[in-house]
Amino acid sequence: MSPTKHFSEVLQEWVTVFMQRSMSDFKLFMDETELSSSQVNVLMRLHSRGKCDVSEIATGMGVTNPAASQTVDRLVQRKLLERTEDPKDRRFKQITLTVEGQALVERSFEARRHWMDELARVLSLEEQEVIAAALAVLTEAAQKTENRNAA
Repeated sequence: MSPTKHFSEVLQEWVTVFMQRSMSDFKLFMDETELSSSQVNVLMRLHSRGKCDVSEIATGMGVTNPAASQTVDRLVQRKLLERTEDPKDRRFKQITLTVEGQALVERSFEARRHWMDELARVLSLEEQEVIAAALAVLTEAAQKTENRNAA
């Protein structure tokens, strides 16, 4: 087997394990918080972008503006999001996370960090160092391919 094929197979095995665990944690988070995947998508988008208007959220979700607006409305009712006037154009509303919304997003990250901490405890320091170095290289390579795809 070629080294490239072996690398691809090992990487695929890791991705499978990681995604199964990630999806399991994600589902548990959604069940505990009674949020839909669309609602979590909006929360994560706002966490990473800071603020958006409804049309940006709709585009990111691949849905219509009214569908995105309904999702935002539900999150506003739960006090996880707030709408404010866009200072440049009062007809548009900017959507941002509330303190409660930010705390909820952080809770979802904490669940993932907990698993990473568990994983680290079963690895020796030497193994952790090797994996960290390899992941840094892999992350850089992945970012380069993303940059090329975005261009």
